[in-house]
Amino acid sequence: MFPLLQLVLLAAVPVILAAPANVKRASAPTVTISQPEATIVGSSGSNSVDSFNGIPFAQAPTVQATGSAKACPQFYFTTDTSDFPVSVLGELINIPLFQTVTNAGEDCLSVSVQRPSGTEAGADLPVLVWIFGGGFELGSSSMYDGSGLVSASMELNMPIVFVAINYRVGGFGFMPGSEILKDGSANLGLLDQRLALEWIADNIKGFGGDPSKVTIWGESAGSISVFDQMALYDGDHTYNGSPLFRAGIMNSGNVVPADRVDGAKGQAIYDTVVESAGCGSATDTLECLRGLDYTTFLNAANSVPGLLSYHSVALSYLPRPDGTVLTDSPENLVMNGKYASVPFIVGDQEDEGTIFALFQSNISTTDQIVDYLQDLFFADASRAQLEELVATYPDTTTDGSPFRTSIFNNWYPQYKRLAAILGDLTFTITRRAFLTLAQKVKPDVPFWSYLSSYDYGTPILGTFHGSDLLQVFYGLLPNYASRSIHSYYFSFVYDLDPNSRASSYMDWPQWSANQTLMNFFNNRAALLADDFRQDTFDFILANVASFHI
Repeated sequence: MFPLLQLVLLAAVPVILAAPANVKRASAPTVTISQPEATIVGSSGSNSVDSFNGIPFAQAPTVQATGSAKACPQFYFTTDTSDFPVSVLGELINIPLFQTVTNAGEDCLSVSVQRPSGTEAGADLPVLVWIFGGGFELGSSSMYDGSGLVSASMELNMPIVFVAINYRVGGFGFMPGSEILKDGSANLGLLDQRLALEWIADNIKGFGGDPSKVTIWGESAGSISVFDQMALYDGDHTYNGSPLFRAGIMNSGNVVPADRVDGAKGQAIYDTVVESAGCGSATDTLECLRGLDYTTFLNAANSVPGLLSYHSVALSYLPRPDGTVLTDSPENLVMNGKYASVPFIVGDQEDEGTIFALFQSNISTTDQIVDYLQDLFFADASRAQLEELVATYPDTTTDGSPFRTSIFNNWYPQYKRLAAILGDLTFTITRRAFLTLAQKVKPDVPFWSYLSSYDYGTPILGTFHGSDLLQVFYGLLPNYASRSIHSYYFSFVYDLDPNSRASSYMDWPQWSANQTLMNFFNNRAALLADDFRQDTFDFILANVASFHI
């Protein structure tokens, strides 16, 4: 879940670091892999990083991996005509011309690999695998140049191999409905991710990576995907007898309680797509959808409410339990210990919900907030439950987001209140619920948690959802937050402990020790008790079954 503005910004921002003087740059690095047999020709940049972009999961004998990886079909804006003027933008953005401009198309399943220049097979460097975010509707690996991270890892004497993976999004990757369930085609985007991890296990050694030292990392929907990969097949993350990954890092996203693929909301999404596509009278609606041309299906799939709309994080497309791949709602899988027992880091931005509350300026009363949540989000929750939830945010000065800003930044009468609710339900308070359950069911598995406050003071938005991409992924502000988080993360990738090689920074205690967060600021860090908005947490934990998306 990730705003279009940042997609544009990230796509436009180059990250260039000077090459160390003692490193020689290869002109055309080449890697030979065996599964399937292929020769991969990459490129070597000015920052002493080799790049191999857009390697297909199943490829021809020789792959010229020097261009940009193709993105999977994108869902930038809804084309639902009731959502004017967003629908007009949707119709324009979804035409083939614009999809081509963004390098989007169906032949998109690929990985991109970046490593220190000159790294050879057998170097056995730890591997950091990136899963992009975008609300399971948009995004691609090509938007994330990992060369800055690889350069930073070299400067910290913890060199890594970085891999970014593509997966199908929107109706191409996460179509719900009973027809989809019966066909066995649910959660294809998660299966794409799993297939990419299997490719990495088979081939990363040829790039100098160690397949036994893989950490999966994501932001937003990518972060949710990290947990889902931990929970797939009830926690079975093995392939050919070995684990596909040994650790996970989750930036803004983890457990998202969800109705089944064939539940009422999922079925409504499918039925809307079918009608929009003109397949409503077909004997076999799924076969009809499969027979459509690319543009017709893209527009039909995008006719449902999108992330960048009034519906916000009431997502149309997301991983939903199907009984096989994702066997149950994620919170139930956690309660029953059905997820991989790997160390992990999970955390949030302080003001996760501000971006997602920008579209609802017509909401001016408490009753209207309750109506909004009841109509668009939680069909299983009673009105009394929703009223009790909203009542845990009585005052925008203390309970509104951006937090800690007194009477300021209330964009419209219920903005800060709605922002706090959406951020907590989707990210921040559900994170605490996840950790509370994880501590009970897997007390021997270590994990660490954080809250980022480095954009405090940004008008209206605060430390908003996705701001960590600029600060952590790209490190555009080379301040304490960027440097310390890189040191912690690379230490974790190397030793499964963020403190092991980050000795110049304060100790980051495991959350289970005292339910304590690392709170990152621009120029310092501090420990923070994870007990804020405790009344909201207690209510959500007691009523989680009623708050399925």
